[in-house]
Amino acid sequence: MTIKQLQRATLQCQGLTKKYPFGKGKKAALSVLEHLGYVQIDTLSVVERAHHHTLWSRLPDYQTEYLDQLVEERDVFEYWFHAASYLPMKDFRYALPQMRQFKRGEARFYNTIDPKILDYVHDKIRLDGPQKARDFASHNKKSGSWWDWKPTKIALERLFMQGDLMVCGREGMEKIYDLTERVLPGTVNTTEPGSLEFAEYLVKTYLRAYGITTIKQITHLRTGKALRKNAEQVLQTMLEAQTVQQVKIDGMPTIFALSDLLENSIKKPSPSIRLLSPFDNSVIHRERLEQLFGFDFRLECYTPKPKRQYGYFCLPILFGDEFIGRIDCKAHRKNNQFEIIHLHIEKRQGDIEVWLKPLVKTIQQFAIFNGCQSIRLSQVNSPKLLGILKPFFAENEMMF
Repeated sequence: MTIKQLQRATLQCQGLTKKYPFGKGKKAALSVLEHLGYVQIDTLSVVERAHHHTLWSRLPDYQTEYLDQLVEERDVFEYWFHAASYLPMKDFRYALPQMRQFKRGEARFYNTIDPKILDYVHDKIRLDGPQKARDFASHNKKSGSWWDWKPTKIALERLFMQGDLMVCGREGMEKIYDLTERVLPGTVNTTEPGSLEFAEYLVKTYLRAYGITTIKQITHLRTGKALRKNAEQVLQTMLEAQTVQQVKIDGMPTIFALSDLLENSIKKPSPSIRLLSPFDNSVIHRERLEQLFGFDFRLECYTPKPKRQYGYFCLPILFGDEFIGRIDCKAHRKNNQFEIIHLHIEKRQGDIEVWLKPLVKTIQQFAIFNGCQSIRLSQVNSPKLLGILKPFFAENEMMF
């Protein structure tokens, strides 16, 4: 199998090669999430937040209220995958091992908390119903603790992480907590999986979402030799059953790929452009992204401004099956303007006519998704490209 075939296979499994690979509407949004296994939550709002952006990239008619409705309808819940995420409710039981670790005090938590405060917070929600952090009055006038959280907010997060509370909704980005027994549907399986079964869940989740995987990807941000050993055992069983095959590519670790994927012909994706969130499932494993696509991507919003190479919040630009650059942009929602702060085209500058129209179209669609009505182009990494692109994005020009 060639590197190009692997690229196309994983993009196909990620739902990034067709316009509506999961259908349309709210039901399709749930299908996307169940297929990917999780969607990462992020609070940054330079452009539409990552969880909405990731779904929109696979569902062009996506509306941000879909996700809120899926949480309200108990089809989706919030917890931890490798980071804070939305997860399919049907997979709730696979969050139980980590919840129980927190409950037993085995998992790291950044603050100690008085058990009396935990009881107070739990009892208030039990008696008064769902609560937000600001619904609690702080009894602590001191600052300097972790993120300056008041004790009740720390208690809320601790109770959430150990599974006593769940997020039943959000007001903006502020979580609304309720007792788990009042949020979790009675039909959900709450049997805690064993260590081998949990490893099998991770292996199959990655294979379903990417078509291919490595041991390192499966254990990404998860510690412990036992998990690695169990993942290797699951993959060995699948190799023996011929449901997966090993693929060797020079310069890359051993890859495990779904046999069905290898046996079917993988078509070249349509020449469309996708502007991906920095937290999109397809690019979140930076080492994998560089190994597979030769695309070195880093999010620079946490880098001091003088040291940034591309910009504060760059989005990878995917053209068909190739990452051709990145775009640093910002939605100025007060004046409904979408600003392209700096467009970096790193590949295919010589055949601009191939990707120019798809790029312009996608930027316009993304601006609309961000609630903007005009587009302004500030800078391009090539004077020649700037001259070509400027007429499409004249300052304050109404585009749609």
